[in-house]
Amino acid sequence: MKRTFATFFIISSILISTYSCKRNEKTENLNSKKIEKTTVTNKSINKMIDKQWKLKWADEFEKEIIDSNNWTLQIVKAGRFNDEWQRYTNSNKNAYIENNCLVIKAIHESDKHGLNQYSSARLHTANKQTWKYGKIAARIKLPQGKGIWPAFWMLGANIDENGGDTPWPLCGEIDILELYGTKDDGLIESNAHYADSSGSHAMMGATPFKLDNGKFADEFHVFELEWNENQLAWFVDGKQFAEMDISSDEFIAFRKDFFILLNLAVGGTFAGRPNDTTNFPQHMYVDWVRVYEKIIN
Repeated sequence: MKRTFATFFIISSILISTYSCKRNEKTENLNSKKIEKTTVTNKSINKMIDKQWKLKWADEFEKEIIDSNNWTLQIVKAGRFNDEWQRYTNSNKNAYIENNCLVIKAIHESDKHGLNQYSSARLHTANKQTWKYGKIAARIKLPQGKGIWPAFWMLGANIDENGGDTPWPLCGEIDILELYGTKDDGLIESNAHYADSSGSHAMMGATPFKLDNGKFADEFHVFELEWNENQLAWFVDGKQFAEMDISSDEFIAFRKDFFILLNLAVGGTFAGRPNDTTNFPQHMYVDWVRVYEKIIN
C-alpha cells in the first residue's frame, strides 16, 4: 500500500509545489498582492497521478468566490460544539478565495478572551457533494498558536445535523487532520468516531504525526485519507502514519456516504484557550481539495 502512494506523491508533490496559492500574509489589501502565474495546469498534474487512481471531484478554488455548488458556510453560535469560543459565520470576512486559495480566517473581535469574542468559518459539502470510499486529499497550510484548532474531516451524510435521521456518533466521523496549537504546532492527529454495539461512543484513538522539523504553519502539506470497505489509512505528504480496520459489522457507519468539512475553531474542550501569546487573525489556507476513486483493473 505504501509503495502505491509513493509514486503518486513523489511526482505530484514536485509539480504541485509550483502550483500553489501565494500570499503576503502581513497584507490584508487584496489589491496590493501579486498572483504568481505558472504553466503547470491541473490537467498536466492529473496525468502524472498513479494509474490506480482517477480524479472524481475537485475544488481548486480558481473562482473569485466560494463555489456554492460545493460548499455551505455553516452559521453556528459560539459554544455549540465542544465549548468552543468562536462563532461560525457565512461572512466573506471569515472565508474567501484569494490567489487561488480558500482562506478560512479566525478574527479576534475584541480585547477580551472568552466566549463569542471570535468569529471564524466552518465549510461543508453536505447535501452537495458526498462520497463512499476513495482517496480524500487536501493541500493545506495550517495556522498556529495556543487555542487554535483547525480541522479537515468528514461526517456521515445521514447525520441529523444536516437533515438526516442519524445522530452522532452513529453516523460516523473521520478526522483526517486536527491540529491543537496548545499541544504542538508541529503535530497533527487523526481519529475516527463511531457507535459501538451498545450504541455508545467509541473511537480509534488519536494517532499523531509529527514533523521532523518546524511547524505546519511554515508551508503547505498534503493530508489524505485512503478509504475502502475494509480499512481507513491516513497519510501526510505520502507517508502513512495511521490505519484502522473497519471490516467488522461494528463499523457499518464507514460503509456509507460521507461529506467533507473544513473549519478553524478557537478554544474548546480539547484545544485549550488562546491567550495574549496567540496572534490574530489566524489563517488556514487550502490550496485544493480532491477526491479520487480506485480504478478496478
